[in-house]
Amino acid sequence: MRQLLRFAWLEAQCCLFAVLFFLGLALVRVLPLPVDPADALLAWCLAVTLGLWLVGWETGREVAVIFGFHLVGLALELFKVRQGSWSYPDTGHAAIGGVPLYSGFMYAAVGSYVCQAWRRFDLRITGYRPRATAGVAGLVYLNFFTSHVTWDVRLPLALALLVVTRRTWVHFTVGRRRYAMPLALSFGLIGFFLWVAENAATWLRAWQYPSQESVWTLVHAAKLGSWSLLVVVSIVLVAGVKSREGRLYGDAGDLTVQRAYDAPPRPAERERAPAR
Repeated sequence: MRQLLRFAWLEAQCCLFAVLFFLGLALVRVLPLPVDPADALLAWCLAVTLGLWLVGWETGREVAVIFGFHLVGLALELFKVRQGSWSYPDTGHAAIGGVPLYSGFMYAAVGSYVCQAWRRFDLRITGYRPRATAGVAGLVYLNFFTSHVTWDVRLPLALALLVVTRRTWVHFTVGRRRYAMPLALSFGLIGFFLWVAENAATWLRAWQYPSQESVWTLVHAAKLGSWSLLVVVSIVLVAGVKSREGRLYGDAGDLTVQRAYDAPPRPAERERAPAR
């Protein structure tokens, strides 16, 4: 139970950007504002990003990743809104093609979570195939566009992802213990919680699907797969940054030990570590 509480506390810290986004979304819906809610939310998101950087919660590199996610998400939003996949009840003045600029920060919140989790859980990845995984991730992102004009190959891409990550494990620390799970499983778990967050966001009218225009309804469960695949893009982008920081790869023996912060192993144990 103590470990579970520690894990929940670390997760809460990783989600701070997302929590503050939802707080701003709620505030612009209930407070009488002299500006459009969409413009107010954009100002709030910019202030949150600046504030988290100034207090040292986000590093400069992480802020750059956040804005990278903003641009990737905004490009997807522009296309999807034009195709009628969803719409925004409020666009404000700071908008492009019917898409308010705050929309990119919803994707930035995902990027912030991944960056924070990488640092706070001391994430390492073993068995990672960067080129193959990045290739699948690129096709996943491309499929979000091409599925409107050709075939939707979401399922074959999901199967390809399982193949290229079949031996890939993500290792993380909670307290003094080290744990590991298949990387593909982490995609599904994060995708589920993003689907939960999406339901909250549509309920607060951040955006809406055609089926929600007259009355709010639960987002279709099929979106779980879409979010899980989108997480792949997120992980690959952050992994590319972290690999340059020397934090992606490492000695497998060091990564799989259960107690990460115990006393250093004796010389004989250290020699055997890579074989574990």
